[in-house]
Amino acid sequence: MSSPENPTGAPTPSEPPPPAPPPSDKGFPKGLLIGLVSVLVGGAVAGAFVLGRRSAGPDGTDSPSSSTGSGPGGSGIPSAGAKVEGKPPSPGTKTLYVGSQGTPAVWVDVYAPAKVRQALVDNRWLQEQMKKPLGQGFASSWAAFFGSTGEDLGASFKGAVFDVVAGQLLDSPFRALWFVGPSDTNAPALIIPSPSSTTTAAYEAMEKVAERGDFKASNCPSGASPSVTAPQEGFRVSRWLVAEQSLYVGRTADRMVVARQPEMVLRGLCVELERLAAPKGVDLELGFNNQVLGREMVYVSQALGLENGTRLQFAAEGSKLVARGIAGPLTEKVRLDAAPLSDDLLKLVPSDMPVLIALQLKLPESLEGSKVKAYWAGEDPGQVRTRQVAFVWHPRGDADLEHEFAILWGRASDAPALQNMFNGGNTLAQGSFCNHQVLASNEEVLGRLQKACNGQSPNLLNAAGPVVSGLRAPGSVTVGVNMGPLLSGLLADGYWSDQQLGKGKPLPATGPDEIEEARRDLETLPYVGLRGTVQGDSLVPGGFGS
Repeated sequence: MSSPENPTGAPTPSEPPPPAPPPSDKGFPKGLLIGLVSVLVGGAVAGAFVLGRRSAGPDGTDSPSSSTGSGPGGSGIPSAGAKVEGKPPSPGTKTLYVGSQGTPAVWVDVYAPAKVRQALVDNRWLQEQMKKPLGQGFASSWAAFFGSTGEDLGASFKGAVFDVVAGQLLDSPFRALWFVGPSDTNAPALIIPSPSSTTTAAYEAMEKVAERGDFKASNCPSGASPSVTAPQEGFRVSRWLVAEQSLYVGRTADRMVVARQPEMVLRGLCVELERLAAPKGVDLELGFNNQVLGREMVYVSQALGLENGTRLQFAAEGSKLVARGIAGPLTEKVRLDAAPLSDDLLKLVPSDMPVLIALQLKLPESLEGSKVKAYWAGEDPGQVRTRQVAFVWHPRGDADLEHEFAILWGRASDAPALQNMFNGGNTLAQGSFCNHQVLASNEEVLGRLQKACNGQSPNLLNAAGPVVSGLRAPGSVTVGVNMGPLLSGLLADGYWSDQQLGKGKPLPATGPDEIEEARRDLETLPYVGLRGTVQGDSLVPGGFGS
């Protein structure tokens, strides 16, 4: 089993790592960067639910971009029929206390909500899934809330609550922000800086019919930015209750915040927030704080020379979200080069491997311990050589299942040094294929890579033409996510985990018909690639996919 400090189960290198980072806050999942890269585009299913099926005007009338669906307002969610005979009395105001502000860890900036929303509305695959068990299962817990209509609630607006919250409240650019701290949560705060008149009108319409009590906080939590101060009357967080589901909303002069918990609303109201400025050609951006995502992320960032501010960029094109690439500033000690991925590497990676991360990494010519130590310390190690290093990963959707991964080292002659570096307590299976030294989590993974190299199973050279071309383009950091196998496998693992088969018991080959149908649908999802290439003091983005 892996330890909390070594979640992948990989052996700890015996050579000194980069300078020790500050201790990370407890509670945020380790390796979240890879996980978020993996699920961001797959989250289009969630996006249809979160961002809405269409826009509506403040008066509840349809916008020209509206579309027909099974529920009110074309939301794809059946009407809840949550009739309200007059608004019940408010339970009163409660005092809200949040001990710690927490630290912003990961955020998604949606610069063009209407454009992103329309791409999801027009995506035929996504809309078909919202009518099937896959989409219905995702939306089921909130179907009653968002499926309720203005007529059901006796509100001034027409159509679904879904359209009001998603199409109007999130009409302006917004940020979904996850915090890490003593009382962190997996749910984000949706922060809308400088809300538009449409957003404000939607807030007031919902407040009139759905408000069921509120919370008051006189101050920001400890650790909040001193540049953010409480209004004279304190912060107010309103509770919206529809069909036994609650949302919490707060606003100040410069922002509005929506969240699943009142604590997250207060954090969102108190966090320092810069203006959301979209890079050219980018509609959605994932950013993260390198320093709080665990020691592993700090090590990697320092080793590669990545400053805080690395971002994964996407754009809405037609009915799809497409990758634009990886961008961000670099430190003075950049240890990345730029080169295409070799055909030997592409031949070695199975075509159904869910995640690939490849680096063009500058390291000392000799991996002798003293030279590596001097290199990480910023001293002159002598001659430096660029090595192609890749990490392939098959994430599992059950905590009791070990992650399957392999390190692909592009210089097989480094094998003796690698054996010395990775000589910790967790033994790796090793082999040499396609001019790479391979260190795998187990023999089964090693065998899969060997078969791909030998042409006994499909590899990345057999991928779609645009994917192969994208992988062959010069880059410094390349991330490839095969969405179909990734999400199909996670779904199967999650289902069988929920059946509580017990640790160590073999998983059945197939599941119920609806699970297998959902897996087949997920397997049709595309390959998504993001690339960042060192140019001066920053990474220049590039994207590709099938």
